[in-house]
Amino acid sequence: MDLELSEEQRAVRTLAKDFVDREIAPHAAAWDRAESIDRGIVRRLGDLGFLGLTIPEEYGGCEGDHLAYCLVTEELGRGDSAVRGVLSVSLGLVAKTIAAWGSEEQKHRWLPGLTSGEALGCFGLTEPGTGSDAGSLTTRARRAPAGGDWTVDGGKTFITNGTWADVVLLFARTGDEPGHRGVTAFLVPADAPGLTRREIHGKLGLRGQATAELALDGVRVPDSARLGPVGKGFSVAMSALAKGRMSVAAGCVGIAQAALDAAVEYAGDREQFGRTIAHHQLVQELISDIAVDVDAARLLTWRVADLVDRGRPFATESSVAKLYASEAAVRAANNAVQVFGGYGFIDEFPVGKLLRDARVMTLYEGTSQIQKLVIGRALTGVSAF
Repeated sequence: MDLELSEEQRAVRTLAKDFVDREIAPHAAAWDRAESIDRGIVRRLGDLGFLGLTIPEEYGGCEGDHLAYCLVTEELGRGDSAVRGVLSVSLGLVAKTIAAWGSEEQKHRWLPGLTSGEALGCFGLTEPGTGSDAGSLTTRARRAPAGGDWTVDGGKTFITNGTWADVVLLFARTGDEPGHRGVTAFLVPADAPGLTRREIHGKLGLRGQATAELALDGVRVPDSARLGPVGKGFSVAMSALAKGRMSVAAGCVGIAQAALDAAVEYAGDREQFGRTIAHHQLVQELISDIAVDVDAARLLTWRVADLVDRGRPFATESSVAKLYASEAAVRAANNAVQVFGGYGFIDEFPVGKLLRDARVMTLYEGTSQIQKLVIGRALTGVSAF
């Protein structure tokens, strides 16, 4: 792997950095307090081509490699991880999955809108009783006796973009087989009759993000909306999450970088005992710990992007990157709060929000404990489930 970015990758990174500094970072605190980001930011992400990264041009995308995608995701995470989540889910989990598993009809129907920002997608996997144990989901799709449409009943929760989305990549049980073998994926329009959505408020972090509960009551879905073969929905979900974990890791690098930037700036300005606190060795220790975590998490994430772009297996490496980067983001933000002292505890300064946003990264798209099980199984060949 060549760790020197190409001219194109540097240009994408600069474009993303300038956009974040101009249109996201100045508003992050206000969006957090209001529990809602400006929806106009979605179209601007589309206009810049960020929502079309890695998607073929024939479907409205702008091509690009996965390292460029990670660079953009990192910058968004640095500015406001609530905005990063919009892209990570709509592009990373939904559009990429349609591009990989969809029929030509499905690709032409959904991808142009998703890549332009005219439409958003959400990933309907998690249920109130099935988080880490996704293979035990209970949402059920029953097919008409003649083999026609499906009728879906059930509920989903903690769905990012849930109240904003135009299409739900939905996973439902279609057979009587236990566990993951009876799950099928569907592309369900969010305005389908019988589908209702309720936004979840009062979250610890990612407060500007539209996180929702979905209820499905007799939702009719044509078989043409099925994504992939019947009974292969779990494979669709796991393939999406393997790449999604790379995206989460990149966003965590952004959070950690923001923590480092804030801590260094504050330490150079704040005076105690007659000099700036940057002179104090224990403050330097806190800052150096953040810097090491940033570099290590970034390199682990770039390794995943390199493997994906070269067509090599990457699922275990993606879990490694997600595990390390999410835990590192929490450590980095916590250390930054310590550098700020009491000022880190109020939202006039950015580090408290960074800590709140970082905390959920160890929970979604596979908890840290699930990542350890995935890694352990890959190393030993023994499943802990």
